[in-house]
Amino acid sequence: MSSSVTANPAYRSPPGPLHAILLGGTVPLFLGALLSDIAYFKSYQIQWSNFASWLIAGGLLFCGLALVFALVNLMRAQRKAGHPMTYFLLLLATFVLGLVNAFEHAKDAWAAMPSGLVLSVIVAVLACAAAWLGLKLRSGGAQ
Repeated sequence: MSSSVTANPAYRSPPGPLHAILLGGTVPLFLGALLSDIAYFKSYQIQWSNFASWLIAGGLLFCGLALVFALVNLMRAQRKAGHPMTYFLLLLATFVLGLVNAFEHAKDAWAAMPSGLVLSVIVAVLACAAAWLGLKLRSGGAQ
């Protein structure tokens, strides 16, 4: 049997399967937080604000782990291997604004609105954009 060895190994910049699962889990958690905030804004039932807080915490966990994978892939990526820096910065912005949103939701439910709702909209849009770009990198669409 012969094995082929390349002189320049191609380092992978797209997310691997676990990274894609973490990235894919980030979107519904932040989207669920947004929908819970909308429900609270319309009904003023405090439990919706509690749901949003827990969903944001889950979204931050998934996003933070995906961010670690994105950082590793960014360090291993070739210069022309898509847009790993843009993807990393989108995930970083999602995590940072998600953390600010979590702090906003830690306030009293009445005090968290409307800024909590606005932050939830921004974080959900950023999470969708990061997932779209990250999974586009995975499928090879950005190369």
